[in-house]
Amino acid sequence: MKTAAIAGIALIILGVISLAYQGITYTTHKKVLDIGPLQATTEKQKTIPLPPILGGIALVGGIALLMVGRKAA
Repeated sequence: MKTAAIAGIALIILGVISLAYQGITYTTHKKVLDIGPLQATTEKQKTIPLPPILGGIALVGGIALLMVGRKAA
């Protein structure tokens, strides 16, 4: 398989995932109390938003790369 086709498939997959989830969520842990054997932590969830336009651009770019890859073959 050619490099353009592999990159096109990867972009299509990333575009679909980006449109489906619309963000990446992760959890951070922070120590708020540390007195000898006593410890307390908090968990905080943060989200990195992914705009839908980004997923659309990746999807269209992947389709374009697949088309270019087929014309070259």
